Amino acid sequence: MKKFLLLLIMILNLCVPVFAEEKAVLPSQTGIVENINYVDISGLKQGDQNVKQEVTVKVLSGQFKGTERIVDNMLTGNPAYDIQLEKGDKVVLHFEPVSEDVITADDVDIFIADIKRDNAMYFSFGIFTLLLLIIGRKKGINSLISIVATVGLIFYVLMPLVLNGASPIIAALITGILSTIITIYLVGGLNSKSTAAILGTTASLIASAFLAILTIKITHLTGFAGEESMFLYTARPDLNFTGLLAASIIIAALGALMDTGVSIASTINEIHETDPSLDIKALFKSGMNVGRDVIGTMSNTLILVYLGSALPLVLLANNIDLNKFFNLNQVATEITSALVGSIAILACVPITAIISAYMMKHHKEKTEFEFSSSENK
Repeated sequence: MKKFLLLLIMILNLCVPVFAEEKAVLPSQTGIVENINYVDISGLKQGDQNVKQEVTVKVLSGQFKGTERIVDNMLTGNPAYDIQLEKGDKVVLHFEPVSEDVITADDVDIFIADIKRDNAMYFSFGIFTLLLLIIGRKKGINSLISIVATVGLIFYVLMPLVLNGASPIIAALITGILSTIITIYLVGGLNSKSTAAILGTTASLIASAFLAILTIKITHLTGFAGEESMFLYTARPDLNFTGLLAASIIIAALGALMDTGVSIASTINEIHETDPSLDIKALFKSGMNVGRDVIGTMSNTLILVYLGSALPLVLLANNIDLNKFFNLNQVATEITSALVGSIAILACVPITAIISAYMMKHHKEKTEFEFSSSENK
């Protein structure tokens, strides 16, 4: 375990200096709303629903801590873009230097980027971590490490590779395979069961990549399924957005694939230990019987995840012709993602079952034979 953690730290340390991006000259800071004045803008011809707030903000962090500034906040009546502020709200402040030589607060323009929400997220993460450690104990600690490692791989491997011109699909596969190895070996230990689960998950992940590429090409998906894609295109039009869509499908299916692979490998391992006389065919059949129960729930889980994330789209179907609705780029993207992930789960069951059955029967017997031979000597 120590060697494994050391290898993980070395991988992340190697990635950080190579791909680290330059920090902003003036990073965002935290502020608090001390006062709000509503200004009549009827003479500005900004629209009947527009309201202007003159917000007195006090900076709570950074080099301008303690300074106050009056910042304009426009309310247009569109909840998707408006920042609804009240006195006492903590906000994220964006600083833009007026000149290159930034010395005082008067040398920068301050804007309210959004309401500060991370404290609530830290609270939720704290509850999650606490329950994970109490219920999972040692396994919970390993699971937490694997979560941190996976997030680190996405931010320090996947993102830098893509932004530096690498294929998003290759980057997603590298990230997914590394995450699979780290997670399964941490949770399941260094043994044949974990190795079989990793091989089955990896093979299914590669299959999902090919299927995603094929499906995206057949359905003529563009990769622009939301505003975030358009914003990214504005900043980086050189990126391969259909490749990014395929990469997102691969990463989204990864968790369910790992779960399926581990379930099948663990089951076959337990059956083999209970009855070592069973041959590969019998072990494979047992794994498939369990797999049929797993795929029913896992595929349903994956479909529900996509439906839940696209609930506004589902509600939109009530107000639009269904033929037009199902052929919308965004709807087709969500459906394709869910189907590719579900197909990958279906493929993971027989792939992992045959790999596990072979490894449990031959690898374990070989290991036991070599161990017995060394004892006789």
